[in-house]
Amino acid sequence: MVDSLVEKGIEACKSDNFKKGVELFNQALEKQPEHISGLYNRARALSKIQRLEDALLDFEKLAKLQPNNATFIGDYAVALHLNGENDEANVQFEKALELEPENPYRWSSRAFFKDRIGEGEAALADYEKAVELDPDDAIALNNKGLIEEKLGYQERSKKSFNQSNKIIGYEPKEGEKQEEKSEPKTSSVPKKESQEILTRWKVIKSIFTKEGFQDFSQFTKNKILGKKD
Repeated sequence: MVDSLVEKGIEACKSDNFKKGVELFNQALEKQPEHISGLYNRARALSKIQRLEDALLDFEKLAKLQPNNATFIGDYAVALHLNGENDEANVQFEKALELEPENPYRWSSRAFFKDRIGEGEAALADYEKAVELDPDDAIALNNKGLIEEKLGYQERSKKSFNQSNKIIGYEPKEGEKQEEKSEPKTSSVPKKESQEILTRWKVIKSIFTKEGFQDFSQFTKNKILGKKD
C-alpha cells in the first residue's frame, strides 16, 4: 500500500503534477513516516512548489536516517543553500565529498556552490578536481572554462571550452559565446547562464526535474531496497 502510494506520487511528479505528488507522498508517510523513497521524493516535490522550509525538514530527516548516503546529503546541501543557509550548506557539501571523494559529481556540486557564493578560485579548484576524475565530462570542462574566463584566465578558458566542444562534437560559430550547461544527472545541480545570475526559483526548477524523480525511483529499488544493479 505504502509503496504503491509512493509510486503514484512519482508518476504524478513525472507528469509535472507536484502538488498531487506531495499529497500522495503525505498519505504514504502518514502510514510509514520513515519511508525513504517517500521522504526523498516529497522533499524534491516540495522544492518544486517552492516550499523549501518543508523540503528541508525531509532532507534533514533523510540525512539523519542515512548519514552515509551522499545523494541525500548533497541534495540537502543544495536546498540549504537555496534557503540562504550557506554555512550549514558548506558543512553538508563537505560531508558528501568525504563520503564520495572519487565521485566527480560531488566536486562539481561543490564548485556550483562555491561559485554562487563568490568563491571563484575555490570553485575552479573543485572543477579541476572533477575533470581530473572524469576527463570526458564536457559539462564540467565547459563550466570550468566559464569560471576561468570570469577570473581573467583567458587562454585557460579557451582550452577548456575547446576540450568540452570536442567531446560533444560541437563547433561554435565565430563570435558565439559559450554558455554554462546544466548537469544531466539524478541530483542535478543547476548552472547559471553566462553573464546571468539565476533567481532562486530558476535554480529550483533546474535541480528538481521530473527526470530526477524517474531516476531516483530506480535508484531506490536498486540501492536502498538492496537489489542488485
